[in-house]
Amino acid sequence: MKKEIRFSGYGGQGIILMGNIAAKAAVLYDDKNAVYTPSYGPEARGGAASSNVIIADEEIDYPYVTDIDVLVAMSQLGYEHNAPLLKDNGVLIIDKDLVKLKNGVGKVAKIDATRIAEQLGKRIVANIVMLGFFTAVTKILSYDAIKKAVLESVPAKFKELNEIALEKGYKEGKK
Repeated sequence: MKKEIRFSGYGGQGIILMGNIAAKAAVLYDDKNAVYTPSYGPEARGGAASSNVIIADEEIDYPYVTDIDVLVAMSQLGYEHNAPLLKDNGVLIIDKDLVKLKNGVGKVAKIDATRIAEQLGKRIVANIVMLGFFTAVTKILSYDAIKKAVLESVPAKFKELNEIALEKGYKEGKK
């Protein structure tokens, strides 16, 4: 098993953290190999951002995402820029309030991650809602692994909120 994943959006959405958490979950808690490469524009907050993660059972010999198996798009620009790089049989996961599909693509999974986060009282946890959804839809990582990685990656005072956000996203993905 080898999956190339790109989390995309804009600076300030926690896109970089998403990739970091996914790679951490794979390596520390799911006994897999992973490579994580963050990327963001010079504008940082508000500019383009992406996290590239390769997760595999075997050794990873080339550390860059070249053929995207899973694209998580949390912004229109992230979708438009990266969708052409998605494999024909790849999975596109979008925040349906922020991304409007332009052309027919293969497998698409939609969640209103930002709206769910706002209902929880903190828009900033939309990325964690999306990670829960991603985990349920793709089954690349186990829920226990992603939960452990989230809880050790967020500030102590926000652990409970992030745990709830992760669970809400995961439940949406199981539907």
